[in-house]
Amino acid sequence: MKITISILTMLLFGTLQSFGQHVGMSIQQLREKNIKIEDIEKNYKNAIDTPPAESVFKTEELQPAYEKLLKDFSAFLFQKNFKWERKTKCFQRIYFNTDGTIDYFIFNFLGKPEDQPSPEKQTEFEKLVNLFVQDYKFALSAKVKFAQCSPTSYMP
Repeated sequence: MKITISILTMLLFGTLQSFGQHVGMSIQQLREKNIKIEDIEKNYKNAIDTPPAESVFKTEELQPAYEKLLKDFSAFLFQKNFKWERKTKCFQRIYFNTDGTIDYFIFNFLGKPEDQPSPEKQTEFEKLVNLFVQDYKFALSAKVKFAQCSPTSYMP
């Protein structure tokens, strides 16, 4: 009995650890893998929060760094010859480690199904998100893990 519990504990811990670093996926994939966003959220503080005293950063320091991340990501997509067919709206929540590396990049395409990218385009986007998060380092670091979200419109 003791051995079985130890093996189960090691398997569970190993599974959670495998999702702990540099992962990009859609909210639908998160659900398919039975990963609850609440389980991720409890380990990260909001980069900007209300009341402001609970924020990791002040708005004026976070905004330029976050805009740089979005521009860097767009340039990365362009460099990889990824082109949007039409204006594409996406909501993303990015979870950062204390050193600014990206632990999770969770995204969700918005709008009517006919306005969303094709399944093939979504798969290609996810692969590129995963490549991007492997090496990207956010311009800011903090004493705690933090998260930032935003809607984004990607243009053709």
